[in-house]
Formats: sequence, structure tokens, C-alpha cells
Amino acid sequence: MPQEILRPEYPRPQLVREHWLNLNGTWEFEFDDELIGDKEQWWVGDKAFSKQIQVPFAYQSKLSGIGETGFHDLVWYRRSFTILADWSNPNILLHFGAVDYAATVWVNGRQVAFHEGGHTPFQADITSALKQGDNVLVVRAEDFSRDVTLPRGKQYWKEDSASIFYTRTTGIWQTVWIEPVHKLHIRKLKFKPDIDRNEIHIRTFLNQAPAGCKAEVRIDIRFKDEYFTSTTISARHAEEAIAIKLHDFNDHGLGRWWTPHKPNLYDVTITLLVDGQAADTLDSYFGMRKISVEAGKVMLNNRVYFMRLVLDQGYFPDGILTAPSDEALKQDIELAKSMGFNGARKHQKIEDPRFLYWADKLGYLVWGEMANAYNYSEDYVRKVTQEWQEAIERDYNHPSIVVWVPINESWGVPNILVDKRQQQHALAMYHMTKSIDDTRLVVSNDGWESMSTDLVTIHDYAWKRGELEERYATLEKVLGPKSHRREVLVGGTVYEGQPILVTEFGGIAFKKSEWEGWGYSGAENEEDFLKKLADVVEPFLQSPHVQGICYTQLTDVEQEINGLLTYDRVPKAPLEQIKNIFGGPVKN
Repeated sequence: MPQEILRPEYPRPQLVREHWLNLNGTWEFEFDDELIGDKEQWWVGDKAFSKQIQVPFAYQSKLSGIGETGFHDLVWYRRSFTILADWSNPNILLHFGAVDYAATVWVNGRQVAFHEGGHTPFQADITSALKQGDNVLVVRAEDFSRDVTLPRGKQYWKEDSASIFYTRTTGIWQTVWIEPVHKLHIRKLKFKPDIDRNEIHIRTFLNQAPAGCKAEVRIDIRFKDEYFTSTTISARHAEEAIAIKLHDFNDHGLGRWWTPHKPNLYDVTITLLVDGQAADTLDSYFGMRKISVEAGKVMLNNRVYFMRLVLDQGYFPDGILTAPSDEALKQDIELAKSMGFNGARKHQKIEDPRFLYWADKLGYLVWGEMANAYNYSEDYVRKVTQEWQEAIERDYNHPSIVVWVPINESWGVPNILVDKRQQQHALAMYHMTKSIDDTRLVVSNDGWESMSTDLVTIHDYAWKRGELEERYATLEKVLGPKSHRREVLVGGTVYEGQPILVTEFGGIAFKKSEWEGWGYSGAENEEDFLKKLADVVEPFLQSPHVQGICYTQLTDVEQEINGLLTYDRVPKAPLEQIKNIFGGPVKN
């Protein structure tokens, strides 16, 4: 009997190939607490492992079939696979969506990959390591649970979760798959929309420069299942670029631009032709969307736009960082939209690409945020810089992402107020992000102590209506040094009229599940919860200086019970009543 395939949907929604093999499901598994696997060469593949695990769920999760939350920082995986007989393309790529934290991969005893970074994907061409019949795939995953300079997000460095920190994730936690490709194939695509010129700029990247053949790239674009345009370009180099004019913009973009209200997407098929024959075909999509700041205002598609966001940490009761299903990712967005939110700040997690796919499809703004370390070191700088670049590269094409957040609340740079090195690191992360992606806004250090930044963001968990109304009545009070727990700007940075957003607030604890926990303030019952919710939301909507909000938070997470939904996604009050509060009129 074939084993059940967990998370069966194609995992990379913007680079979809027709032929692929999902390697999720039952793998052999072993803890290596004695650190003997390397000495005994477990990668050879002939050692019997004592456990089984359900990939892509980390061993700490219930859905993995193990559910052990203790420290086991070195783990091994093994499974066999067979190349499908109907695959005609000669080269085979092996993909990992994410492995936390350092992964070494062998096929039939030959090392084919090594990757550092717990949230970003990697791949390897394993063709030369393959053989006829069964092939043995072995993964060695090493985590560093106690290292507070490791980019980890909310994963706690102590054994039991507490306060705002949660159960760790070690090893494979996103889909593993293989797919056949021609020896010359498309490596990646980049879409850059320009709504002002009515153009889409497309860059195609091959795995190598064509040699000894004629290579062309055909780009077919459709809109709402209707043929739109087709263009073929010569591919003489590994990278080629073209700007395609999108005609029929006679409705001021309202019928074709991407917004949360109308998430219009263009479907694209990219075909690589080698000597006139189709060698590689990818299905993708893009959205015509612009995010900018003009005269101190946040603009979406050249119109003033108020962001109504919710903090979303992307944790699930039985899967931890891994959603139990694609439907669960979609449901989180649908629930948030039904409560009046037009987007989310994905907090301390580089989210599964399938979540971003649903954000693109359903119309949902996303702030992409790095999973930070907690303390500073030179090695932290190297690791976080590399992984953040990989995250931006992976998610560049998603129209739903409008803001990048490389640092949150001085995590990784706790002495940024006075430490010049940490100030320069925050400044470098800001400028590096801008150098890779000039189409989105970048927040230097979300919440406080910012260096250069496109948006001034403030975290404020005060809960008395009168206090908030007074604090956000004038610009001087909003930016004043005594208004908040930390300085808003540091390192000689001065306010230059950037839009001001309150990107964490609320956090009202209201228990409606079996979890015991805490929040930043508390409510006794549903009526009290709705009243206190209005007390913290309405002062920001009515402030003339606030251009966006992000409420803490979408769901309870373990012991933190300050969600609008329980950990199991049950609303704590009627959705329509919550929507009436967050969807209220704004003064700004």
C-alpha cells in the first residue's frame, strides 16, 4: 500500500512544474544525542533507525508521530525513493522547503547538499548520485537550541515554553520533493510590476548560460483565463530581461490592479525552448501592485491606504511551525479578513510559501519579517544576513508582500541605543534589503529604536482609552521620548515625516480554551473583551497621526492567550462584532 502523502499540494506556487514527486510521509528517524552518527557514517544508509517520523512535521509536534519536546539537537532522517518511469528529462532536482537549522544531505552515500538557515529553501542536482531502482536519501539536521545568537524567531532556548517564547522546531518542517528537469532549465523568475508605465518587467534565470544550442524563452500571459499576450525572447545568457506593455488599462487600474479588495492576478507560463523544442515549462503568476510613501502617506496603487493588520505568528497546536494542511493556511486568512483586517504582520517567521499564495489569491497584505536571534555576535551577523537575503529572494514575486521587517524590537541588537556596531548592523540590514528589492517599504527595527526607516513603527500595549487618546493626539507626544518604553529613533536618526503606524498593541488576554496563560491586559468575559478591544483600537483609528495598526494577535499561541481566536481557531467573540471595531472609520 502506498503511504499517505502529507501536504500533497505543490509547495512552490510561483514556480510550478507539472512532473514532480512528493517525498513527504513516513521516514526513518533517529536522535543522535551521543553524537555518534558521523563517526559511524550513518549517511551510508545501512543503519537501522529506531523511530519513524511523519515529514514535514518536526519531531516536537504531535503530527510528526513523536511529540517529544526535549532537547535533541542532532537528528537523522532516511527514506528511499524511485525515479518515475515516465520522467523523460535527464536531470533530477531535490528540494527542501525548510530544515531547521543546518542540513547535510546524502543520496546513496554521496553528499549532495549542505545548507544553513532554518527558514529558507535549498535544492541540489542529484543526477550523478542516482542509480536504477531504489535510492537512499539521508538527511542530517543539526539545531542549536540554547544558542541565543541563532536566528530562531519565537523558539525558546529553554526546555519548556514560557512568556512570549514557544516550543522549538528541529529538522525538516516543510515539504521535500524531487522533479525532473532538462540539463538546461529555468532556475528562477523575477516579476517587477510598474503600474505607472503599465508594464511588467520579467527577468528569467537559467541554471547556466546556453552553449552549443539555440535557446529561447516564450512568455505567455493570461488574465482571468483569457489569453493576453505572448512574447519570445532569445536567451543568450543565463539571465535575460524584458519589459512587456500591458494594454487595455482604460479603467484607471481598478479592473486589473492587485488590491486586498480586488486581488487581480495575471497567470504566466514560461517555456524554455532549446533548438525549437520545449525543454522546461513553468506556471507562475504576478500582480500589478505598487506600495509607496508620498508626502508622508502610505500609498497602495497611488492611493492613500490605511493598513488594518493583525499580528500572526503562524503556530499551530499540533504542527507548531508547520500548518496541518493547506486549508489551515487559507482559513487563517479568511478568518482575519472576516474580522476586518486587510493584512498581517507575519511575526518572527518566514512563512510557508503556500500561505503567501493564498494571500495573493484572496487579497491580503503581508509584512514579511525575519526570524531574529535574541543577542548579538559577529557570527549572528553572518547568519542573519545570509538567511534574510534568501528569504527576500524566495518571496520577491508575491504581490501580497508590501513591507520587509529585518529586525523586530531590537532582537539581535539589544544594545542598539548605545552600541555603534549594532546601530550599523540595523542600518546595513535596511540598506541591504533596499538594494535587493526597491519595490517595497522597509522597516529598520519594528517597534522602537530605529535607524533609517521607511515607516516609523511603534509598539504600545497601554490599555486605557484616555491614556491612548492623549498620547496620540499630537505628533510631539507620539514621538516623545517618554511616550513609550524605548526611544523611537536612535543613533542620531531624525524624524523625516515618515508615516507612523502602531504595529503592536492590544494583547488582551481572554481565556476561552483549556490553555492557561497570560496577556498584556485581561478581560473577564465576552462583553468585557469587546469593550476593552474598542478601548485600544478606536484611539488609533481616530488619531490624526496614525496611518496603520497591527493588533496583537490573531490566535492564542501555547501559554500566550491574547488572541482574537483560540489556538484551535475558535473566535472569542462574534466575528461581525470584532469587524465592527477594527473596520471603524479613520480620521487620518
